Amino acid sequence: MIDTRTAPYAALLLRVTLGALFLAHGSLKLFVFTPAGTAQFFESLGLPPALAYFTITAELIGGFAMIIGFLSRWTALALIPILLGAILTVHGPAGFFFNNPNGGWEFLALWIAGQFSVALLGDGPFALRTRWSSPQLANART
Repeated sequence: MIDTRTAPYAALLLRVTLGALFLAHGSLKLFVFTPAGTAQFFESLGLPPALAYFTITAELIGGFAMIIGFLSRWTALALIPILLGAILTVHGPAGFFFNNPNGGWEFLALWIAGQFSVALLGDGPFALRTRWSSPQLANART
């Protein structure tokens, strides 16, 4: 049974935590590895270097959007391909456990499950509401 008093706060905690993880990863690529260094790494994997700039931007904007609760369901789903790409190119070949060289894919799989959970749960409290994110407003327009 779901506790309807606390479940919305669980959604809030999950949304903010996952958003903060994306902000941290985007910031790492921006400030530590630098955009040029990230592009060079992507190129070494056989990916287009421009994809690095897209990834950094998506992680930073998507992370911020999730933290403030802007279209959280859609943002969570939109960020999943970045995680899948990381599994397919870097972490998947390293094996399951994250302590393997190049990290494994266990953490990213958990992160994807969390993203799907936000998509299913919704924003939770303290989210920026728009006419597209609020079911009550969507129903009022019809």
